[in-house]
Amino acid sequence: MPRSPMAPSGSFLWSRRIFLTLLTGFVLIPVYVMVSSSLKPLADVTGKFRWLPSGLTFRPYIDIWSTVPLAKYFMNSLIVAGAATICSVVVAVFAAYAVSRYDFRGKRVFTVTVLSTQMFPGILFLLPLFLIYVNIGNATGIALFGSRGGLILTYLTFSLPFSIWMLIGYFDSVPRELDEAALVDGCGPLGALLRIVVPAAIPGIVAVAVYAFMTAWGEVLFASVMTNDTTRTLAVGLQGYSTLYDVYWNQIMAASLVVSVPVVAGFLLLQRYLVAGLTAGAVK
Repeated sequence: MPRSPMAPSGSFLWSRRIFLTLLTGFVLIPVYVMVSSSLKPLADVTGKFRWLPSGLTFRPYIDIWSTVPLAKYFMNSLIVAGAATICSVVVAVFAAYAVSRYDFRGKRVFTVTVLSTQMFPGILFLLPLFLIYVNIGNATGIALFGSRGGLILTYLTFSLPFSIWMLIGYFDSVPRELDEAALVDGCGPLGALLRIVVPAAIPGIVAVAVYAFMTAWGEVLFASVMTNDTTRTLAVGLQGYSTLYDVYWNQIMAASLVVSVPVVAGFLLLQRYLVAGLTAGAVK
């Protein structure tokens, strides 16, 4: 049967297979090393590396909870990331809807300002936020430094602008006729948003929620400065497996796999919404 002139050549197909095989190995080999190291005794991990472990043990997955207070760090991360995600989504929905549907003075300046905040590195805001939180605590007694609330506000400073900008593009892709039909049926602007626009924009909202959660869950820089022993999160708490006398590499690998479960599970469950939300508005 003759080959179609638009069909890729055999050399291209083989090149693609080789490239995808190498890319798959590049991704999966570090995962295999983490999993195998987490199932080895510490002496085997610190010794000469072996691709096939001589013995397997699940003891590191038990010891990770007692070597450091991992459960407390896990709860802190869950509270901070969950609250930051909820606040970011709620504020971004209302702000993006206002920018998408209404004309007001300073609209262009607002959108440009929101987008321009992504140009600056996070470390640029570390010292100013630290001084602001300390001064607020000294003046009002509100403990922002070293508290979960202060860390949530910190994460909102760099997750909220991107969330607003992303939802503006998604709301622009939702036909305005839906809003007008809702207004004709007796809904106010808030009713049209909550009953019509939000259900139609679920993929974009899910994409924003996943972004905000992943950003807060794995953040290290601000968490290492803005927290204490009580409010420490997972990203910083994993350093506790490295002591002055030893480094528990097998427990570090086991704990890293355990703390990755919520993010991986959430991504797998919501991936179809995430892909739809990230590509919405790209073609009009």
